Amino acid sequence: MKQMIQLLLILLALISLVGAKNKKIAQTGFQFLSVTADARASGMGEAMTTIQGHSSSLFFNPAGMARSKNLLEVNFSQNTWIADINYNAVSVSMAPANGRYGVIGLSMQSVDYGEVQGTMVWANDQGFIDTEIFTPSAFSIGVGYARSLSDRFSIGGQVKTAYQYLGQSVVPETDTTLTVEKNTLSTMAYDFGTIYETGWHEFAFGMSVRNFSQEIKYQSEGFQLPLTFQIGASLNLLDFSALKFLALPGTKTPSLLVSVDAIHPRSFSERMNIGLEYNLFDLLYLRYGKLINYDERSSAYGFGLAKSIGKRFITIDYAYTHFGVLGFVQKLSIQIAI
Repeated sequence: MKQMIQLLLILLALISLVGAKNKKIAQTGFQFLSVTADARASGMGEAMTTIQGHSSSLFFNPAGMARSKNLLEVNFSQNTWIADINYNAVSVSMAPANGRYGVIGLSMQSVDYGEVQGTMVWANDQGFIDTEIFTPSAFSIGVGYARSLSDRFSIGGQVKTAYQYLGQSVVPETDTTLTVEKNTLSTMAYDFGTIYETGWHEFAFGMSVRNFSQEIKYQSEGFQLPLTFQIGASLNLLDFSALKFLALPGTKTPSLLVSVDAIHPRSFSERMNIGLEYNLFDLLYLRYGKLINYDERSSAYGFGLAKSIGKRFITIDYAYTHFGVLGFVQKLSIQIAI
């Protein structure tokens, strides 16, 4: 009964968040921090707040690393985003002594925007002239730590620095003097989160806060990073079914993980992500994600293949997301654990 009450409270909280009608647009910068390159997460609609055990948790909820038992895990991800923008991400986690003293993680993310033609205001018929062709870029790098404080409760945090370069601007100093300034900014940001496992049908709930930072500005316009609050819950649906007894000898019981996240971002209205992942004997993973209250995205699909090679465990994940009039996005991740 206690677990059922907990589940009800979580669901009520999720519904109340998504039911909010506040309209918030373009209130933050460094939006690349809101885009994930991880294929497993994308295939599950990015409902990852309570999903545990991987270094890529640093991009969603650092507490998710706490249950990792791998001495070393590396995850490489590539995201072919809209408008020919490419995101690349790497995450690494280390769990010495089977995680007895916690798990240390490193995350890196970079963005390639391609080439952009610069312009500036000019007194001609067009009203502008071309300047240089420049290549805007962005990256972040962070260090995280997670630990299980008990057999059910985990916490985690990350400190990261984010940098962005948006080319050069011609800035008037006086009526007759112009200067050229580089549009570069960097700042520190912080992520932290918690996960609690109830012990009932693998039901877990948790929360995360990502991209907490001070205000920064280009020239005179100030803004903050895309601060995001999330709460989520997940459970194994097959744990209620007789199908859990159908595992082959020496293999893990199949599972059907359902995960639900309610999201409160600074620069958009409230959203909800719902993800499903069917795990067949730790060999094949089939995924589906539902994204609610997004402008163009609504559904995502993905799969994963896993293989043990000696003491190494290799997983390849793929995700496909339809972006309406903007086309589609594909993501690929490779994870190696020892």
